[in-house]
Amino acid sequence: MENIALVVGATGITGSNLAEELIAQGWTTYGLSRNPDLNIPGLHPVKADLLNEQSLAEALEGISPTHIYFTTWMRNDTEEENICVNSLLVKNLLTVLSPKKTVQHVALVTGLKHYLGPFEAYAKEGILPETPVREEHPRLTLPNFYYAQEDEVYKASEKDGFTWSIHRPHTVVGYAVGNLMNIGTTLAVYASICKETGRKFIWPGSEAQWNGISDVTDARILAKQLVWASTTESAKNQAFNIANGDVFRWKWLWKRLADWFGIEAEGFSGKIRPLEKELENDHEIWTAIAKKHNLRESNLNRLSSAWHTDLDLGRPLEVMCDMSKSRKLGFTAYTNTEDSFINVFERLRSENIIP
Repeated sequence: MENIALVVGATGITGSNLAEELIAQGWTTYGLSRNPDLNIPGLHPVKADLLNEQSLAEALEGISPTHIYFTTWMRNDTEEENICVNSLLVKNLLTVLSPKKTVQHVALVTGLKHYLGPFEAYAKEGILPETPVREEHPRLTLPNFYYAQEDEVYKASEKDGFTWSIHRPHTVVGYAVGNLMNIGTTLAVYASICKETGRKFIWPGSEAQWNGISDVTDARILAKQLVWASTTESAKNQAFNIANGDVFRWKWLWKRLADWFGIEAEGFSGKIRPLEKELENDHEIWTAIAKKHNLRESNLNRLSSAWHTDLDLGRPLEVMCDMSKSRKLGFTAYTNTEDSFINVFERLRSENIIP
């Protein structure tokens, strides 16, 4: 039977890299989003609103996917709203596809908030998980939209008989523009501003993150694990951490990233200096940089997600993933973290996003 993939959130950092991987492996691949990406060769774009069942039904009328990859979410003001909205995104899609009886596997991408909870939990309440985080760690007794999304997948799986996999990346590094959570592009834009203005590349995060051991997830490694888990019998109906496979300290990597741009790095100085505040008055500067270098995107908000980078780098604890589970089952893909960032920087430059 032909593999037909539906990538939900195909314009995002995870979804776009996954679509490219599926197409490279010869899959018929549809990409669903509110504003479809027409720039991925071989991708069949599908325009639909996940909050509108009728919109979904009409958009998917002639499409019968065998594999669903859910890579998107909507940010709301409270976690209770996040739970309501983001569980509905999953529920609506699986409800619309249920009568087709063609879905064999559903893969859901969540993240390390599964173990950490919301920022307030570990930053203010002091709920610190044991690290490295492992898939068997129990759910926290806190509201979490990841749990609600998982539960919708479990319920639909029991009803319709498809298998599932849950994927929990750390910070995702990869090429994307206009993405809500994009540390690679955010740091590239920040470094470009520093170079243009002569400012130092200031570490925005905590002492624990600066000195502690960490890992990240290349979007291409995540894509490979998604395809592997959805096509490997022993990997089905399980949750998996996913990271590059190496570990590092930011105090080492930060200078390496600065060196690539030819700027001066400044490390932790005794207090957190949020990147969102550092960039808040740089919108006109970026517009001028874009005009000077004839860049494709002059809107800083379309490139920088400093709020999310601050959450990742401001954690008051070191965080890394245990990768034993998928390794034991045969998933051996690996990439170097410095290369992950440099590859993003090089692509952003080659595509005229940064100077």
